[in-house]
Amino acid sequence: MMVLITYDVNTETKEGKKRLHKVAKECQNYGQRVQNSVFECIIDPTQLLVIQSKLTKIIDVEKDSLRFYFLGDEWRKRVEHIGAKPGIDLEGTLVV
Repeated sequence: MMVLITYDVNTETKEGKKRLHKVAKECQNYGQRVQNSVFECIIDPTQLLVIQSKLTKIIDVEKDSLRFYFLGDEWRKRVEHIGAKPGIDLEGTLVV
């Protein structure tokens, strides 16, 4: 299923900047960055629970926020892209 993960991390302090870096790094393990604080992730329900747990442990719930948008398996019908940074086929073959 496609899950859109967005976050807002308060970076007024050094600790906040570290949290921001850790959140972004963790999201990169599960999906493709499509905007600064937005990742498209094709994950299964178990992976969703794992990343939610990891991210919740990183953020400061008093200062930061996470949002998970569930687009499901028919996500291609729900996502339209216009402009720079064309997306990649998250389900296609990866060539390194």
